[in-house]
Amino acid sequence: MPIPKELALSAEQLDELMTTSWNMRVATIGPGTRINVTPLWFGWAGGKIYFYCRGQKVVNLRRNVDCTVLVDRNERFPELQGAMFQGAARVLETPDDEVADPDMETVRWQMGTKYAGGHGEAAERKRNEASARGRHWRWVVMTPAKTVTWDNFKIKR
Repeated sequence: MPIPKELALSAEQLDELMTTSWNMRVATIGPGTRINVTPLWFGWAGGKIYFYCRGQKVVNLRRNVDCTVLVDRNERFPELQGAMFQGAARVLETPDDEVADPDMETVRWQMGTKYAGGHGEAAERKRNEASARGRHWRWVVMTPAKTVTWDNFKIKR
């Protein structure tokens, strides 16, 4: 049963969730039909999700671009808020691919500042300098084809 539209996050609430939440989970299709779910840090710009990663996620996305991303917060049902994105991911294979992406620079500054120090303390504005390296470390851009959001605070009690 679909989530009622009146429980959806507004565009402003979605942007706030995506720019202030620290962790997302990305589900990719591994070898065969195995699903690989991994928590990662992420950025949000231009309606797309960006993450820098290595290993099985990159291998999986090179093989099959389909993935699902979940960002949510709070523990108790009446307080749950979140967004699920289904779509296709593109692995940025080279530094030139990174430069060509129109939102990459925004994401570099957003993530560099959000995760500076890695412990949640207030940070100075900082740029994430990560770039394609080795066989597996890559930026990935996920473009949602379908988005479902929820804000359980809006449930009438």
